[in-house]
Amino acid sequence: MADLTPLDEKLAEVLGLAQAAQHATKRVARMKGAEDVQDDLRRMTEEAAETERKTDALVDGLEGRKTAIRDKARETKQEAGEMEEAYLGDEVEALDGLEFLSMTEAGELCHWEIVETMAGKLAEQDVQRLATEVLQVQRGHVETVRQGYLALAVEEAKEQAAA
Repeated sequence: MADLTPLDEKLAEVLGLAQAAQHATKRVARMKGAEDVQDDLRRMTEEAAETERKTDALVDGLEGRKTAIRDKARETKQEAGEMEEAYLGDEVEALDGLEFLSMTEAGELCHWEIVETMAGKLAEQDVQRLATEVLQVQRGHVETVRQGYLALAVEEAKEQAAA
């Protein structure tokens, strides 16, 4: 297996996180109370799939390292899945699902910021371009999840007040 640079490792992590995000957003979309955010979650799933495709295409051009990067991405995806299961377990409420997504989407955002910064310092223009593009998407995901959980929190507070 090829030795990975720190930037390669971060690319692997964002690739694995994009893969994991697709599962997590689909899961939350099926939860009780997610009706109002299902369209947003479907869009986020599609955008995560597009991020995965673009990142994988970039990795495909990294001769001698692509297999090791993809192996590390699989590990990251598996670890993210384990975190999802530990946090959500048998949970069925969308508010809890969106709380989980708030953490995962923020984590993805941070990882992409690291990739962008490292790529800029290393003059890896293709990587930096992709990171800059994906950062806009990730910022949107964080805000979408935020709006969703706040709307559900209002609804839960209304139900509690009426009880």
